[in-house]
Amino acid sequence: MNVCQQILALDARFNAYRAQASPQHRTLYIRRRTQLLREIAKKNIDHSVRRQYLHLRKLILSKQHGADLQSLRSRSTSIPSRISSVEQSFDSLQVDDHGTTVKTHHRYHSAGSFQFLPTPDVAMTIHEDSTLQGVVPTKKAEASRKMAGNKSLGENYAFAGMHHVFDQHAEAVTSIKFAHDEKHQLACSSSDGTISVCHLIPSPSVTCFLRGHKASIKDFDWSVANDFIVSASLDGSSRLWNPTSGQCLRVFDDNWLCAVLSCRFQPLNNNMIVTGNQKGHIQVYNTSTGKCIKGGTGRTTGAVLSLAFDSTGTILWTGDEKGGILAFCFDIVTGRVQKGKRIVVADGCAITSISYRSWINREARDPSLLVNVANNNLCLFRVVNEEGVLKLKRSFNIRHQSLGIRSSFCPLMSFRQGACVVSGSEDMAVYFFDVEKAEKPCVNKLLGHSAPVLDVCWNYDESLLASCDTEGTVIVWKREQRKYN
Repeated sequence: MNVCQQILALDARFNAYRAQASPQHRTLYIRRRTQLLREIAKKNIDHSVRRQYLHLRKLILSKQHGADLQSLRSRSTSIPSRISSVEQSFDSLQVDDHGTTVKTHHRYHSAGSFQFLPTPDVAMTIHEDSTLQGVVPTKKAEASRKMAGNKSLGENYAFAGMHHVFDQHAEAVTSIKFAHDEKHQLACSSSDGTISVCHLIPSPSVTCFLRGHKASIKDFDWSVANDFIVSASLDGSSRLWNPTSGQCLRVFDDNWLCAVLSCRFQPLNNNMIVTGNQKGHIQVYNTSTGKCIKGGTGRTTGAVLSLAFDSTGTILWTGDEKGGILAFCFDIVTGRVQKGKRIVVADGCAITSISYRSWINREARDPSLLVNVANNNLCLFRVVNEEGVLKLKRSFNIRHQSLGIRSSFCPLMSFRQGACVVSGSEDMAVYFFDVEKAEKPCVNKLLGHSAPVLDVCWNYDESLLASCDTEGTVIVWKREQRKYN
């Protein structure tokens, strides 16, 4: 990775601190920074000057946003060396006060890093000399509940009805996703081999079709700045698209010449994508060259149906058709992967969806995975260490036996006790569950589809929820208007 890419990655790490009330501003900022850095990369500027700029910008951003560089590095210093040939990362070269380059050994460096905490049942006291900074995790979000006026999750996730119904696809809609930090831009992939890009304002409409795949599209993902979409298809390829023009920018043919079932952008380096195929292989590609990265392949025990990164981009989980979840260590500089721990969730039952979340509510940091298992279960796992090892927290009952059902965390951190997840189901309903409620955790159920619901997704402010089914129908649900505290 060149210095300009490292600068952009640094900006992306600190972007969450900027304009917290305006996610669209953060997206525009990253887009503009990308444009400027591309222009600067073309200029003949001394490499050491760029290195010095990177170092100084890191210090300035850390001071401006109140982030402790040592706490950001805590993840890298605690993780054992996984890939011995990697000798430098974002921190591999720093500039001292005299302008001399000095090597360090911090391979994984991200503002998304977190210190893994005890379970919520364990009380914690933070002393003045403690190295752990930020909010104090508690089981009962007392301050948040006071701010929210003690509203229940059921009241919070009440819906006023359907905002719009799309039916542009002739076959099943396999996946849907709102663009990052966007309220009204939605993309849908389908078994008819196309992806449609929709806008919900000023009036709901389909603005673009991405055509080129010769078979069903099983998965897709937006890039961080929403300027690209990557798709995975049964035709044995993944493709990179321009979602505005509909142009296919690059085709990545599977090295094993088999169906590609899942794909994701690397969250901190969108110059890399990861795909999973029917024979159980994962592959990391460079989007600029279109080539598979050396050392960027791994193997699971079955077809890779789902992929998810943690917020730092250094852990990749894969879900396979045989009921296993395997964690890989991912080097964000080289794209190399190394196999970690595997757990069997349900032997012989497919893992059709994995979602990651580092926070449950504003006072309880709890890195978690939400997993759909084809044995009628939606499972919530706690990430117990920095190598991606999982421990089952609880499960919820939904109808799920054979189809590719997906789920999602609700994107806004809760101001009340509890947190919510939402999932599709083969009984044609959309379910909402309170993950902290011991009895009767289902807080809402949406009926309106006439076929099994395959996927659900929120826009960034939770004002709209989209769901899709096996008949090709997409319903956009509108939440009841409420006052934010």
